[in-house]
Amino acid sequence: MRSVADILYNFHWVVPGEASRAMQAWAGGLGAFLRQRGIRAIINLRGRNDDLGWWQKETATAKAGGIAHLDAMLDSRKLPSRDMLVRLIETFSTAPKPFMLKCSGGQDRASFAAALYLIYKDGWAAMPAARAQFARFPYLHFPKRHQRWLKAFLDFALADSGGLPLEQWIAGRYTPEALKAWLDTHGLNDGYAAIFTAPTRSPNQW
Repeated sequence: MRSVADILYNFHWVVPGEASRAMQAWAGGLGAFLRQRGIRAIINLRGRNDDLGWWQKETATAKAGGIAHLDAMLDSRKLPSRDMLVRLIETFSTAPKPFMLKCSGGQDRASFAAALYLIYKDGWAAMPAARAQFARFPYLHFPKRHQRWLKAFLDFALADSGGLPLEQWIAGRYTPEALKAWLDTHGLNDGYAAIFTAPTRSPNQW
């Protein structure tokens, strides 16, 4: 049974005891929340933001609790560069377990990262479980127009990889231009805002 804190922070186990997903701990109490769930690492999908209060508090809480803090950068509306995905995969392999993937709302970037983790861990046979990470309930993934590429990325990746393991495909073959072309030919030319170049900064977005 999910606790009030689980619901408040949209917390779910992706792989019990190994990987989880959540939103930003806007209401506070992050340290106790992590301790109670045995979390050993935070994978922050909002990127390194030294000048923003939420990042400063989050990293200080992690340090105080002996919890690793790893930054990655995803944009829910813009197609990721290869370097962004390489970094995400790197966090999967280096973060102490169990780790927690978190973005702002735990709905969109967290769904994407959780889906990729399952494929990274179990191969393309994990596609059904990966797609399920985009469920409206319980994860609250209600994509806006320019966020429709997130789930579609899985089908593109499967087709473009030619069966290569996810990590190998990303490092050697993936390009956002190829993703854009695939989306455009599959009726999703308005399912993304642009190819990512730099974040549009705001405290709530990043």
